[in-house]
Amino acid sequence: MCSRTLLGRTLSPVNRQPSRAPEPPALSLTERRKAATQLDIARAAAELFTEYGPDGTTAEDIARRAGVALRTFYRYFRNKQDAVGPLLAAGGDRWRALLAATEPGTAVPQALEKAIEEALCAPDEHAAEGLHQTRALLRAAVDDPALRAVWYRVNQESEERLIPVVARLAGADADPVQARLAAAAATDAIRVALETWAETDAAVEGPGSPAELAVRCLRQLMGGMGPLLADGKG
Repeated sequence: MCSRTLLGRTLSPVNRQPSRAPEPPALSLTERRKAATQLDIARAAAELFTEYGPDGTTAEDIARRAGVALRTFYRYFRNKQDAVGPLLAAGGDRWRALLAATEPGTAVPQALEKAIEEALCAPDEHAAEGLHQTRALLRAAVDDPALRAVWYRVNQESEERLIPVVARLAGADADPVQARLAAAAATDAIRVALETWAETDAAVEGPGSPAELAVRCLRQLMGGMGPLLADGKG
């Protein structure tokens, strides 16, 4: 039996309190410009994929739409499908930041659920547009293995970056295996929710929306892991 459980545990004042996530180092001006250029290229690629599909889009088209030289495109990306990576990863970056800002003492499942729900909601036109863009990319990925590979890679990288955030929230003495399982469950909940939503014409809010589906997936995945984690079996 595990001496402590991660899922369903609320950290009380007598437990060791998780520390706040350290602030990421400030980016230099050069790094900010590089990130901005990558995001401009990613947006251009997403627009063209939506309009013409990956097969009808070339790297030259993307560079032209983004207003950069072709050599600049290849400085940042290996191929046209790879170009949408920063756009697909942006949502994961946002929700990890929300989770990292969670108040100490919050139970991990509730913290994950709240961060996911907030990250996937569409309170304004910009957020709704981002979700619709993701839907278009996921639909295009159905017939494009290279684009699917980018989506899977983004999710894998997001899961790896999520593990220390979950572990910090759970406390220094939490079982690292449980932290990994919780990170995997949360990442898969979002991935499955977005893929499921992309197959439908459901709205960005309400029943069948990304946020509603992701919370439902998270509860089922973490509920299913409960006995496994409590028993400490792997």
